[in-house]
Order: sequence, then structure tokens, then C-alpha cells
Amino acid sequence: MLSGGAFAVVAIVVAAVFLVRGGAGSPPVAEAGGEDPAAVLERYLRSWSAGHDEKAAALTDDPAAAGALLAEARAGLGAASVTATLRGGTEDTAHVRIAWELGSGRTWTYDNALTLVPGSGGPIVHFTPSAIHPELGEGDRLVTRAAAAGAAVVDRAGTPVLRWEEAGPKAVDPNFAPLVLPGLGRLVAGDGSAWAVERVDQQGGRHELHREGQVPTTPTKTTLSSTVQAAANAAVESADFPAMLVAIQPSTGDILAVAQNTRVTEGNPLTGLYAPGSTFKIATAAAALEHGLAGADAELPCPATIRIEHRTIPNDEMFTFPSLPLHSAFAHSCNTTFAQLASELPADGLARAAGQFGLNADFTIPGITTEAGKVIPASSSADQVESSIGQGSVQASPFGLALMAATVAEGGPVTPQLVDGQATTVNTAYDGPSPAVIDALRSMMREVVTDGTATALSGSGSVYGKTGTAQYGDGSQANGWFVGYRGDLAFSVLTLASNSSKPAVSLSATFFDGLQ
Repeated sequence: MLSGGAFAVVAIVVAAVFLVRGGAGSPPVAEAGGEDPAAVLERYLRSWSAGHDEKAAALTDDPAAAGALLAEARAGLGAASVTATLRGGTEDTAHVRIAWELGSGRTWTYDNALTLVPGSGGPIVHFTPSAIHPELGEGDRLVTRAAAAGAAVVDRAGTPVLRWEEAGPKAVDPNFAPLVLPGLGRLVAGDGSAWAVERVDQQGGRHELHREGQVPTTPTKTTLSSTVQAAANAAVESADFPAMLVAIQPSTGDILAVAQNTRVTEGNPLTGLYAPGSTFKIATAAAALEHGLAGADAELPCPATIRIEHRTIPNDEMFTFPSLPLHSAFAHSCNTTFAQLASELPADGLARAAGQFGLNADFTIPGITTEAGKVIPASSSADQVESSIGQGSVQASPFGLALMAATVAEGGPVTPQLVDGQATTVNTAYDGPSPAVIDALRSMMREVVTDGTATALSGSGSVYGKTGTAQYGDGSQANGWFVGYRGDLAFSVLTLASNSSKPAVSLSATFFDGLQ
């Protein structure tokens, strides 16, 4: 790599070193005709740059230490690569430029000096830790980290949930919200705006060698609540089935908790789409009310089964009522009542109603990916009646059904968000049902708990909700749901393969117990 005058400079440097270091106990002086200094330096730097640390170390006067320290530096920095080039020399040094590629567009470049000493077959590189970086001493190591300290992300109460570590943001408790924290970590570290290289001495003292970008002055604040998240975690882990839970604050749209237990092997509560079962009767009831098919107090039949064209719809366990008000049919989840009402709706009636609760809405929420649901106009009368009870082509995620419950609680559309100061983009908006429909639904959802299918929650305060059971696959198994709200907290619970809504109701009670 050296040529002309520069080559002569290095040759003079080596000769001077030989004269100083010659004598008793010193390494053998290179004999005339040995490998020239430029070639040794070139081979050393080329081997180091290629990632062949052991080959580079073999060209030094301390191969064992050099091999270990070169590899340790590469690992400590998390380097993708290093490029070392010869820049010239002076009377007593050979100058090199070292450029570390540290990933995410980060490059750390600095100049250093190397000294050659005589070896048995010619000149070799004199190695000490300073051959890697001029400030590196014995026992020191190099690390790359986010150029910040303390909390990277805090919850809504200011409790740290992510802290700045050497490699970037790291969860204070990895079990806190594992479905959300990785995205929050990428969000605060993803722009690569602030990073540093440090020398860590033997006592653990940290000495900054390089810094780039702007250091965050305050942590990012998430809408997550440590209290609600802890209650959600405990509730899903108490379940005997795979279970998911999402909680949203209706008044703000703040996402308070996202949880699933270790029994879940596929899918997640933010994007996983499932048949919502009878929880979808919230939308079916809204459609019937808005189209004037029945009022909340209208007496309607609830036979054990009903046949509409070529589709037979049964009630769960074949229960029957001669007739009962629509609000009671909702509380007892009469499939046959709602199937009959749906058969009188236009083909897009259910899809339009579902859209009023956000199930066809679409959001870009910084930090997470979500999908609320998918409800399209019925393709046939059979699809219409099946959709009315949350089967057929209707799909929703636990996130989407929590949004549905939040819409009822708030009385209008809710825009979910996860990070303060980073607004959610509403790609597909929704308007919400009329105030009259909202009032009727609230009364119906309260009756589900006081005198319907979720009386097990009667001791959990003023809970409003709807149960659901949804078959899947060949119909031999079913998932269980409970969606609802209490005060300014809306939520949805899904228990997979539980064959009943009862486990979801029980899990909801455990969730509320954890909030007390």
C-alpha cells in the first residue's frame, strides 16, 4: 500500500526501531532480504479488515493477546465490518485510518498509529490494546450504545418500561408487554439519531470516545398503564386456554394493555382475525334499530331453531322463549331472534353497522401494527344470517372488538393511540352510531351482566358487555369471547378452543380483580 517516498519513510522507521530495540533479550533483528515493512502492514491490515483476526494476530509480536482483543473489539462494538487502511508514516510511526461499520448507517472513523518491531523472519506489528484504538488500555473494552441514559420509554404514570442500554432500548421487565415493547423500542431507536462509542475500563467506568446525533432529553411516554397491563397479564396467565386481552380508554383512545398468555401458539390480539360470535350482535342490534325493524322493547320470538331459506340457525343448547323483548333477546343471546332480524336487512346492512363501530376502520399507530376486522356486504341470505351471529364471513380481532366496546362507552368514534406526541394516522375513518342507538345498546349490554349470559361478572362493578361463542374449522370446536367496558375502560377477551364464553367471562372477572 506504500509507494515512493512513503515506502522509504516506513523503511526508515523500521530501521530506527531495530537500532533502538537491538541488544540482549530483544527480538532477533530482521536479516537483509526479509519481508519489507509495507508488505507486512498491508497483510496485517487486510487480514483485520477481512475479519480474519487470527491471521492478523499472527503478524504481531503477541499473537494470542492480539487475536483475543481484535475479536473482542469486533464483538463489543457489534460491528458489521472494519476497514483499516495505511495512510503514510513519519519518522517513528506508521499512520492508519480505521473505519468501523456499526449497522443502521453508523460509521465510526478515527486515525491510529502502528509500530513495527523485528521478528524472526522480518518486521512484525508491535501489539498492545492501543493498536486497536489509541485510548484503549489493558483490560479496557469497546462498546456501542444509544447515546442516552436512564429511561427510554415510560408508561402513562411515568414508570420506566424501556431503559437505554449499550445496544439501545431494553425492557425493564421483558414480561411486561412483550407484544408492544419491541415496537416501542424500534420506534425510539429506529431513526439512529443518537449513538455513542465508549471505552469501558476495568472498574466499569465509561469513557465516551465518539458521539453522533441528538440525545433525547426526555423519555418517550406510552399510553400503556403498568397497573392495567399487570392485571391483564395475570388474568390471561390464569386461564386454562390460550387467551388474549386488549384494553382501551374510550375517552382518549389510549391503549392501556395488550396481553396474551404463553398457551397462544399463533396469532395475536392486535392483528389476529377471528369469528366474533355473538359479540357481533352489538352490530346486528344496531342495524335492526337503525332500520326500524324493532325497538329495544319490541316483543320478538326466540324459538330453539329457525330455518331461513336453506340455513338452519339454532340457539346455544337449544334454549327457547315463546317471545321476549329485543333487549332480553340480546341479554340471553337468542341466535334465532337476531337471524330473523338480519334476514330483513339489506345486503350491506350488517357491514354498514359494523363500520360504525370501527370494525372496518384502518389506523397507522406508531409503535404497533393493528387490524380491527373485516365485514363486507353479505353475498347471500345464508351469509347474512350467519354473519348476524358473528359466524360466516365476519372477522374481527380482539383489538377491533375492544374498539367496538370503546365506541359504545364513548358514544362515538375512538382513535386508538399508543405514544404521546405521535398521532395515529386514520387511514379509514368511521362515524359511530346515532345517540339513540348508543343509549339502547348500553342498556342491553348492562342487562347481559345483570340478567343474561354474563351474570358471573355481577360482582365486578357496573360492567357492560356481550358474550360470544364462535365455531371454527369443522365446527367441532369454538372460541369464547367477552367484550365490554366499565367506566372509562373498554376491553375484549378471547379464549381459544374453550368451546364456551364462560372462561372469557371468568377471565374478565379476574382482570377486574387485578385492578382493585
